[in-house]
Amino acid sequence: MIENRKPNLPLHKIGAVASLSGVPTPTLRVWEARYATFAPHKTPGQHRLYTDEDVLKATLLKRLTEQGHSISRIARLSTQALNSLLQQQQTSDLSRARKDLQSDSVSLAVVGLTLAGRIESQKFTLGFDAPVIRVTAIFDSLQDALASTFAQQPQVLLIKINSLHAGIEVDVDQLARSCQALHVMVFYNFGQEKTIEAMKRSGVLVRREPVSDSDLSDLIKSVLLVNAEKTASQPASGTLIPPRKYSDSVLMRVAGISTNVLCECPRHVAEIIVQLASFEQYSHECLNKSSEDAHLHAYLSSVSGSARALFERALEMVAQHEGIALHEDPHEKLNPEAL
Repeated sequence: MIENRKPNLPLHKIGAVASLSGVPTPTLRVWEARYATFAPHKTPGQHRLYTDEDVLKATLLKRLTEQGHSISRIARLSTQALNSLLQQQQTSDLSRARKDLQSDSVSLAVVGLTLAGRIESQKFTLGFDAPVIRVTAIFDSLQDALASTFAQQPQVLLIKINSLHAGIEVDVDQLARSCQALHVMVFYNFGQEKTIEAMKRSGVLVRREPVSDSDLSDLIKSVLLVNAEKTASQPASGTLIPPRKYSDSVLMRVAGISTNVLCECPRHVAEIIVQLASFEQYSHECLNKSSEDAHLHAYLSSVSGSARALFERALEMVAQHEGIALHEDPHEKLNPEAL
């Protein structure tokens, strides 16, 4: 679990911890000396070295103390306990203005302490209608996540791994099915091309590190439903776009069925869904190509995804009227060019 220190983990100097968490170096030293908040490794020269977990803990402590929590009361809590306390605080704050938390926020489960630390930082969350995103579970590794029980179903699953290969693909698929996440995003350092393409075909958003905070924010926004009246520079709302329901094979089969509808609705609706899904994926792929265009591509992805979901519902209505089955054949797979 997160609380166990493991050998060969990345270690950071205190200046790096301060930069990543936003907590000044003197404050980190005071917390350590006065409250034993951290137990850093020390080099022969007595230089302190901190783990990714320490960075995450400092980030959470900063946000909680800024919201009025006393450092003396929370300094020794685990990162899991601190995250739960932060979620309770956000729920309380939001409930004063909104009646339904679930409709106004998106829940995230994060695998990877470094990635979790970035998302938990106030600097990152300011890009959203706070608190539109809520981190409901944090895991050190895929193995920890697979061995755990999710207290709450996350809508988005974010995973940070070093090497992406066929074995990891299986683990990611198993975890996504286990927690029933609607969207999965994987960030990797090294990977096999066949594995990457296979994961994309299955609907996973795959990005190679480094991914900036801005791009990471835009990727999350790209699966959020935005109001058509909003501009690309405005934050997304907290409604999640449903993942794609029907493969190209199903849609082409429907398009080829004879119909009594004079305007050939099944064929037209199916073709529109394929085109929208293709543009939706194209917009996803464009997110990292230009920092200037990133917000626009996130917006376009959200709009096309929203339209695709609406047309899928329309197709279901047409299929019901015409008696057309929309079942998925086990041998039918998504066309990677039209995802």
